[in-house]
Order: sequence, then C-alpha cells, then structure tokens
Amino acid sequence: MSRSKAAASVVGSPVLLGAITLLVVLVAVFLAYNANRGLPFIPTYNIRAQVPNAASLVEGNEIRLAGFRVGIVENIRPDTAPNGRVNALFDMKLDKVVEPLPVDTQVIVRPRSVLGLKYVDLRPGTSPTTLKPGATLPVQNAETTVDIDDVLNTFDEETRRDSQTSLQGFGDALAGRGQSVNVTLQELPRLFEHLTPVMRTLSDPQTELGNFFRQIADTATQVRPVARTQAQLFTNMADTFEAISANPPALQETISRQPPLYEAGLEKFPFQQVFLANTSDLMGKLRPGARELRRSLPAVNSAIVEGTQTNRIMPIYTRNLERVLEAIDHLGSDPNTLLALKDLTVTTNILEPLLEYIAPYQTVCNDGVYWWNNLGEHISEEGRDPGDQGGGTGQRVLAKFLNTITQDDRLSDSHADRPADVSREKDPHTATDPTGAPLHKLQGQPHSPAIDAAGNADCQVGQFGYIHGPLITGGRYPPARFVEEGPPPPNQPSGGSHVVGDSNTPGLAGPTFTGVPDLADVDEDLRK
Repeated sequence: MSRSKAAASVVGSPVLLGAITLLVVLVAVFLAYNANRGLPFIPTYNIRAQVPNAASLVEGNEIRLAGFRVGIVENIRPDTAPNGRVNALFDMKLDKVVEPLPVDTQVIVRPRSVLGLKYVDLRPGTSPTTLKPGATLPVQNAETTVDIDDVLNTFDEETRRDSQTSLQGFGDALAGRGQSVNVTLQELPRLFEHLTPVMRTLSDPQTELGNFFRQIADTATQVRPVARTQAQLFTNMADTFEAISANPPALQETISRQPPLYEAGLEKFPFQQVFLANTSDLMGKLRPGARELRRSLPAVNSAIVEGTQTNRIMPIYTRNLERVLEAIDHLGSDPNTLLALKDLTVTTNILEPLLEYIAPYQTVCNDGVYWWNNLGEHISEEGRDPGDQGGGTGQRVLAKFLNTITQDDRLSDSHADRPADVSREKDPHTATDPTGAPLHKLQGQPHSPAIDAAGNADCQVGQFGYIHGPLITGGRYPPARFVEEGPPPPNQPSGGSHVVGDSNTPGLAGPTFTGVPDLADVDEDLRK
C-alpha cells in the first residue's frame, strides 16, 4: 500500500478521525486545567517558605518577583516551630530562570484584588549564600502586611453596619442620576472660577473668619439655655404672621404709614451719631474687662456662692470674736498678766540650756519615742492573779543571778573597791570561775551623746550591742591577769581589762530609723 493511500484511509475513516480529535481535546483540557500548577515535564526550582500567617493564601496562587510571574504556590500546611508557635509552610514551584535565590530573600503575602485573591512577592537579598532546591526560607524572612480585612475588623459591628448604610445611601443617591452628575461636572469649572476669589477673601487674615466662628460658638453657647424659649418665640411669631396675613388691608395701611416714620428717623438719626460714637468708645474700653470676665466668671460665681454661706455664719463669728476681744482686754488690764509673762521669761531663760541639750536627743535620735516604747514593753506582761477578774498587766522583770562567792569586786558585792572585771586573757562572754559560775565585768555607758560637736548624728543608744573593752578614759587600773595563787578567793583583776565606762563610744553611730543625718536638717525643716 502506498503512503498516499494510507493517509487517505485515515482521513476517510470517521471513527478514527473522531478518536484522534477527542484525544487532542482531552490533552488540551488537561493542560489547561493544570496550567496554573505548571506544565508537566518542565524542570522547576522548588523551595519552601515559612510565614506567620498564610493570610488566605491558596494553592495555585501566583509567585511574583519584581512584578513578573515566576511560579505558583503548592501544598500549604501548618508547621509547628520548636518554641511551640504554629506558622504556615508552603512549597513554591519556581521557574529555573530565578535559580538560585539568596538565603536572605524576603517573602511577603500580598493582596492581588479587593476580592481577597493573594499572591506571594519575593524580594531577593544580597547574601552570597544561595538556597539549594528543597531548602526552606525561615519565618524571620517573612514580612507581615496589613490586609483590608484587618483594617475593617478594627471597627466594631455598629460602625461597620453604619458604613454599609452610608454606602447604600450614597449608591441610592447616585443611582439613575447620571445626567445630573454630568451637568454638575460641566458646571464645576464655572463654580470654581467664581469660588476662587471668594475663598481668597475668606482666607485673608483681615477677614477674621476664625473670630467669626468663635463668636458663633459663643452665641450658640449663650442661646442654648433659652433654646426652648426661642422655639416658643418662633411659634408665637408664626401665629403673629399668620394673623397679619389674614388681614391684608390692615397690613397695607401699616405699610402706607411707614414713609413719615422713616422721614422722622432720617431727621433724628444724625443727632444719634455722637451717642453712637461715645457708645462705641465705651464698648471698646469695656472689651478687655468683658474678655477677662468671661474667663473669671466661674471663679466669681463660686466666690459668690461660698460668700453667701459665709455671710450666714458671719453674725455668729462676730459675736464670738467680740467675746474673745473682751477676754483679751481683760487679760491685758490684769496686773498679774505682766508678772506671769516676766516669770515665763525667767523660766524660759533657765530652761534654755536644758532644752538645747535635750533637743538633739529627740529631734535627731527620737529618744522620747524609744522611751515610751520600752515603757510599754516593760508593763505589757499580762496579769496572772487568779483573783483578778478584770485582766490587767504586770511589769516585765528579769532577775540576774550573779556568782556570790568566788569573784571579787562583783556587781552584787557592796564592799567592792574596783570595777568588776575579768582577766585580760579570758573572754568575758565565756569566762567562769573554778566552780563553773560565770564571771562578769562592768559595762556602763550612761549619758551617751546624740550629736557630735559638728552636729552630725551620733545616736548611740540602741544602735549596737555591748562593745569589747576596755573603754575608759583616764582609768586608774591597768589591764592585768588573775593571780591564781593564795587562798580563795583569788586576787582580783585589775579593773581595766574589759571594763567599758566611757559614755561616748569613738566614731559616729549615725541616725536612727528616723533618718535625720544632721542637726542642720532639723533646723531646715523647722524653717520650712
């Protein structure tokens, strides 16, 4: 069979020709259906990208680079990061022409239309390191955008409903009015032509348009309290005009009698010019006071209200003041008053050195409060008398039992001739006699200071515990050891090993919790 006969047999067979046509159509439909997913058998550059939010991105959306379509989105799915945050992960099938992309390429999901269609915008970076096929752009490379949906969701439901109503109203207002809109656009040039000089005049500072609106606001503020009265006024005026229009002859007669009235006005008004000029000058002088009155009137009103209440009690105050003045007059006329003042002056002069000495103890160290606190603790013990049905308190008493035999010059010895002391090589906190009884030493620091010579706080009482001795200026007894020889009791210590007798411990103890560091601070507070 020849080639021409074979070709003729194929074209001449309707069944075979229909099958070939159907196959071509199916292939074309398949290719058209998968066109947005990429043509088969064409190599692509596939990478992934993480974004915080897919923002309604769907499979098949375009991927663009510099505004050109370079690929499509495939297989969008959630992805959980190691920190527990859920991101969106999607595959990108890109054309080979963009391979390779830098690792710092930015990924942005952008809206393509107001209907919600999205696309992926790629912005290549400058890193020399590139992404290999199958690599993933991390979520740090994703840039967040604000969609129109997010903007609209910032309004509450009532605002969105009102916006819909407004748009519907605008649409209804413009519907079917195309010709009117055209006429309006045609007349707008003429409007702006005449509007330009008007707006130029209004914007001129000499026009004082801002002052005009402020005056309107002030007028509205002043009229607002009488709004109901004004409404009633216009209602009554409407009734009046209706009554006037009901009798036209009477109205005509009234109008006919107006010319003589106007002529009289023309004759008399020139004489009013002087009065109006004086009135204008007076108003100009009153303007600053009126402007200040507007600002000060609330305070003046409050003063009047308070003054009214004060005036009501003023008679009572006056009567009481009269009695006080009478008492002062009687006191001044009494000769004993002068004697009392003189005695008070003498008393003050006598007490002044004592007060100057005592004052720092209270003002800087707050010793008086400490004393009352300790006194309260001293008598805060609850009474234990079974017969006392009313409760009550008792004094706190701590009995200190001392060794009564072995230590010479002990505190309880009425025949001691030296201060109680412990040998210098022994610790007075743990020293005991041969029988195991504790030894003791003199620890007496009465009359501790409150400040030093410069006025710095030196509140020693209650600021520290018992210090290690010896501390005594000009002591008669030097430190020494016990002499363990001889009949008991052993020889006494020197009286200068651990004894503390000076009232002033070296150094500054500083202030108490009151925090006054210096007597000068007290003086400054008093001056304030």
